[in-house]
Amino acid sequence: MLKEIRPALVILIGLTLLTGLAYPLTMTGVAGALFPTQAQGSLIVRDGTVVGSSLIGQEFKDDKYFHGRPSVTTAADPNDATKTVPAPYNAANSSGSNLGPTSKALSDRMTEDVAKLKAENPSMPVPADLVTSTGSGLDPHISPEGALFQVPRVAKARSLPEDSVRKLVNDNVEGRFAGLLGEPRVNVLALNLALDRTTK
Repeated sequence: MLKEIRPALVILIGLTLLTGLAYPLTMTGVAGALFPTQAQGSLIVRDGTVVGSSLIGQEFKDDKYFHGRPSVTTAADPNDATKTVPAPYNAANSSGSNLGPTSKALSDRMTEDVAKLKAENPSMPVPADLVTSTGSGLDPHISPEGALFQVPRVAKARSLPEDSVRKLVNDNVEGRFAGLLGEPRVNVLALNLALDRTTK
């Protein structure tokens, strides 16, 4: 019987070492050598301190900053572990709301958001991405239209000319990958950091 089991055990141990140890270590080493920034999480550092990742959005509430898309991620309620509380851009609990188009809660939230944004900038139509959340709740990007919509609020809060803030937005637009894939977008954290640098 040992004669029949031995080849199976040798293959199991060999494949475990190959695919479970050697391959991941090799790929980690190659990724670290070829793409060091991405392999470390695409971290953004300012003044020697990590302030975030270009891959994960952050919540900005202050009027002097551009705001990202709504995030519906949650975290455990500190007072009752059986419940959850809103925790925008919580990477430990990436998720969408799973609310459908007939959901009253979704409709009410979007109506409230649209009204608030319309009051902020009544002269422009509200871009859809400023009132709709993504499936992950972590999207770090908004559309160029979403960023340009916020220019009057940010310019007013920082006492800057709208034209200079608009130029900053246009300078931070990322194009399609290889000119073909995806849509033009603006990384909100990168834009806000560029905004801070211009007003220092």
